[in-house]
Amino acid sequence: MAETLTSLDELKGAVDASETAAPLSFDDTPRAPVRDALGRSYATGKRKDAVARVWIKPGSGKVVVNGKDMSAYFARPVLQMILRQPFTVAGVEGEFDVMATVKGGGLSGQAGAVKHGISKALQLYEPSLRGALKAAGFLTRDSRVVERKKFGRAKARKSFQFSKR
Repeated sequence: MAETLTSLDELKGAVDASETAAPLSFDDTPRAPVRDALGRSYATGKRKDAVARVWIKPGSGKVVVNGKDMSAYFARPVLQMILRQPFTVAGVEGEFDVMATVKGGGLSGQAGAVKHGISKALQLYEPSLRGALKAAGFLTRDSRVVERKKFGRAKARKSFQFSKR
């Protein structure tokens, strides 16, 4: 049964006793790399409606998306730049091969999903890269999605033209 405190002095004594009894401690053990039997790291990246499954392994920097080379699948230079960002921030350009399968959404969402997957896989393969990737915001899933269309409206927010007469 809990003990009842009658004065502020008793409360102060109880708080002091609890602070000295069990100080909080954080687990300072370094993270271990997560790799499969083939030496790859796997992660899932998401953006809008797109979901990307990404495997990375040490290599020459080749990026394959859905069986095609990155420059063939993502023809726009902006999308290719988005895919290269995690490697640039982590300082490991040209050191990893990427194999990704991506479904859903459009090309922009798919590029963002692959970028998210690459970032997560990199920090699993080499935990020391986590700080740089997290500081750049690449490990956070961008949760913005298209707003749904409501009934009685032309689009999500747009109304039909109003006619007074």
